[in-house]
Amino acid sequence: MSEIVQKTEAFVTKMLADDLDPKFLYHNLKHTQRVVKSTKELLENHKVSAKENEQLLLSAWLHDTGYTKGTLNHEEAGCHIAEAFLSKENYDPKGIEQVKRLIMATKMEHEPEGLLEHIIRDADASHFAQKSYWETTDFLKEELKLLGLADFSNKEWREKNIKMFRDKHRYYTEYAKTNWQEGKEKNLKQLIKDKKTEKEIAKKEALKAKYKSESPDRGIQTLFRVTLKNHLTLSDIADTKANILLSVNAIIISVALSNLIPKLDNPSNTYLIYPTVIFITFSVISMVLAVLATRPNVTSGKFSKEDVKQKKVNLLFFGNFHKMSLPDYEWAIKELVKDKDYIYSSLTKDLYFLGLVLDRKYKILRLTYTIFIIGIVISVIAFGISFRFFGPERMNF
Repeated sequence: MSEIVQKTEAFVTKMLADDLDPKFLYHNLKHTQRVVKSTKELLENHKVSAKENEQLLLSAWLHDTGYTKGTLNHEEAGCHIAEAFLSKENYDPKGIEQVKRLIMATKMEHEPEGLLEHIIRDADASHFAQKSYWETTDFLKEELKLLGLADFSNKEWREKNIKMFRDKHRYYTEYAKTNWQEGKEKNLKQLIKDKKTEKEIAKKEALKAKYKSESPDRGIQTLFRVTLKNHLTLSDIADTKANILLSVNAIIISVALSNLIPKLDNPSNTYLIYPTVIFITFSVISMVLAVLATRPNVTSGKFSKEDVKQKKVNLLFFGNFHKMSLPDYEWAIKELVKDKDYIYSSLTKDLYFLGLVLDRKYKILRLTYTIFIIGIVISVIAFGISFRFFGPERMNF
């Protein structure tokens, strides 16, 4: 490496470290070092003179120094910085002009001419073919935002990069075409793939939003689900209470039949007849009412197509369809799911009629428990009176 290149490296490194706005996340010392490295790679694979080699390295180091003066016309500002520095170092005036031409060749709208300009342009865009492209492009996007130049959405930035890859950029040197083009194409394919993925996600989100708008609101769903569950739980409780009453009264009657009634044949036990009859009567009534509370009420099990069209039938209750053929029921369900109002209506009817069933069960259960309690009390009183006034002691007396 020549002495002037070493001095330029030190000069640019200090300038970009000290004078460059920290908002430049992409156009900074790291970018310049990458361009210099890519320039050396291209020089190793193309034949240029020693002087041209030196001029390319100088332009690579100096090409973005203009950003220390701002973003507007930074290539021109870089040329002024290069001329001032190289003149101070007594560099060849013709060489300075060549360095300036190479710096200006890095402008995107400039169409490079000749091998030297091709090399500097390819070196400046070498990141398009590198794995680090994804990191550098994010830095450039954020840099533009911080500098107040542009604020792109991810979608807009992806579209801009795809357009850049396809329409605005190409590699010029043979080495870049052979060794870097494939990496660039790979990155372009990933950009396009990300775009398609984003579209698919957007499509799914749109379908999800559409489904959500067309389907019952979550709060309504929760209302019906919780209410139906509560109704079924209350129905189970009622059935359990009825079963308890059935079991208790069955035990009472069994005990009475096996132990008490056989003793009534003895004339000395005639005083127990009326209390026993009262006791057993109330137990039988309680058992009958408990059975009535749990006895299912099955409806006709048929409906007509006209009933479905007029929304008169609740298709969610088995009693309305258990005698229907499967094709007819499938048709009816398809009609149901087409109409959100019909779904709400069916669920509402289901809740209502479950409520009526519960009302009937609990009314009968309340009456059953009342009769059972009254029967126990009256039976105990009857047995007490019988023992007191008609018991064996009184009869002997």
